[in-house]
Parts: sequence; structure tokens; C-alpha cells
Amino acid sequence: MSRPGAAVTPGGTDAAADPGTTADADTGSGPASAAAVRRGLLHGLPWLVWRRHRALLGTGLLITVVGCAAFAYQRIGLMDFLHTKGASAGPGGQVSTEFQNAFGTTFSRDIQFLQLLPVLAGMFLGAPLIAGEQERGTLKLVTTQSASRGRWIAATLGLPLALVALCTTLLSAAFTWLWSPAHALVADGDWLASGAFDSTGPVPVATALFLTSCGIALGMLIKRVTAAMAATAVLSAIATVIWDEKVRPLLGTLRSVSYPYGGDGPSLPAASVRIDDWVSTADGRLYGFGTCTTGDAGACRARLGIVSRVTQYFDYGQMAGMQWLGAGILLALAAVVLACVVWRAHRRPL
Repeated sequence: MSRPGAAVTPGGTDAAADPGTTADADTGSGPASAAAVRRGLLHGLPWLVWRRHRALLGTGLLITVVGCAAFAYQRIGLMDFLHTKGASAGPGGQVSTEFQNAFGTTFSRDIQFLQLLPVLAGMFLGAPLIAGEQERGTLKLVTTQSASRGRWIAATLGLPLALVALCTTLLSAAFTWLWSPAHALVADGDWLASGAFDSTGPVPVATALFLTSCGIALGMLIKRVTAAMAATAVLSAIATVIWDEKVRPLLGTLRSVSYPYGGDGPSLPAASVRIDDWVSTADGRLYGFGTCTTGDAGACRARLGIVSRVTQYFDYGQMAGMQWLGAGILLALAAVVLACVVWRAHRRPL
């Protein structure tokens, strides 16, 4: 029998008779405190998802902290250089040479690191997310518990994708902060082909979400972790080629500048990216740059009416708009892929 005034626990024991429980609750340690912490931050299915994938998710957070700290440290040296040599210095000349010697390798490695992260997220986080549960046979156990499939798929997709978005946003913001003051010097101002376009602004975030979503979908279809990771790597390579060759050049409208055929080269705005060169007639008809360069070139140009050269380029001011348009395309594709994953999870056996 319990003493008068003593609280009875659900198991039928006196709370006063269990000093460990009371002490744990008072001191903030023990199972009761751990449960309270989980309920305050993550509880239920999100906590289970974190528990299952805490090694990969924790590694992603650690990489983000280290990467942002490295970019902040590199900016200190960069700003010292720019204050000494001149922040308005452009490509070409002694300042550009000194910049490439001091920071060329650093920026190249930073860009490669940021371009590789979305691929790694797709391979090592996206592909095993559902395929690992299918391969181990634990998915059937999870989906037969009290939680519905809708809640399970929401938690399984929501937490990892939210962390991918958070980490890539922080890394992209930190690198953009580093790159912007010296954008005219990095890779001689070529922000399109050097990798800066895909490593700054919203593009890294959208790319990471797209490739992670594709990894999740491939894992659900293949149901084998290793095969899904390999398929994600192949898909990433194909998507990169299509993006570089077919999509990215179409995100902006080319601008043109004409100059006399025998005159000096074009005067392009600062930090512009030169895309193509043509020869042109007086009425604006374009011919390939190598037209009338052999034989009697003068007679050939006179016959065709070629009187000027034309250079097409992207201006630096177009970069932000092109990035947001490209990111919108990638996010729309990611949404379509995730919608297919959710549909299959509801309609088909897992």
C-alpha cells in the first residue's frame, strides 16, 4: 500500500520510493530528461530518422561548419591583397598575375569542393535513405506500426532535405561572400565556365536538392544501396553535361557588340564573359568567324558584303537572374521527382 500523499507511478510504485527518478527529473539527467530534450527538439518519427542517419547528417553539419570557417579565414587574406593592390583591379596585368599566384589554386579547390558536395549528398544521403531500409527489411516493420505511410515518408524526406538545404545555403552564402570582392580576378573574370556560376547564389542549393531527390528516387526503385549509389553517380555526370552544354547557355540573352572588320578588338563591359565571335554584313547578317580567311579574302568579303565583326557575350549584371532561373528549373525538377516518390510510397508496395 502506498503512503498517504505519495504519488503513484503508472507502474504502481511510489514516486517517493524511487529517488533516482525524482533526482533525475530534478537534475535534468536520466531517461526522463532525455525524453524531454527529444520532445523539445526532435521527437517521434523525425527523431527516429535522425537516429538512423545521425552519422551522415552530423558529418554534413560538421563539413558545413568547417567550410564556412575556411571561407571566412580565406577572406581575411583576400581583403588584405585587394586593399594593397586595388579592389578595382581587373584581369590582365601584373595584379592579375599576382592574384593567380596567390589565390588561383585556393579558389579552384573551393569551387571543386562546392561542385562535388551535391553529388556526394545524392550518393551517400539520398540513395541509401529508403534503399537501406528496403535492403535490410526494416521498412516493412516501420510501415506496419501505428504511424501512417504519409507521416513516415514526410519525416523520412523532410529532415534530410531540410538539412541539405540548410548546409548548402550556408556554404554558398559564405563562398559568395568570399568570391564577390574578387570576381573580376578569379579565373580572369570568367564566372560562367570557371564554376563560380554553379558555386554561388541559389544554384548549389537547388543542385543539391535535385541530386538528393534523384538519389532517393533511384534508391526506392533499385532497392539496393550500392547499386543506387552507382546509378546516382552516373545520373549526376549526365546531368552535369546537360546542364553545362544545353541548359546554362540558354538561361540568359546574349548581348552583342559590333566593331569594324579591321579595327581593334571589342570593348566589353567589366567582368563580361565572351561567348562567340562572328563576321557581319552591313544589314546584320552573320557569318562564321572563319569566313573569308583563306585565298582572296578581300574579294570574298566584298562579294558577301562583310564589313564588321560581332562579339556576343554575357554581362556580369545578368549573372544573378540567370542563377535564379536555373535554380528555379532545378527546384521544379526536384519537386516533380519527390512527388513521384511520395506517390509511389502511397500506391505501391515498398
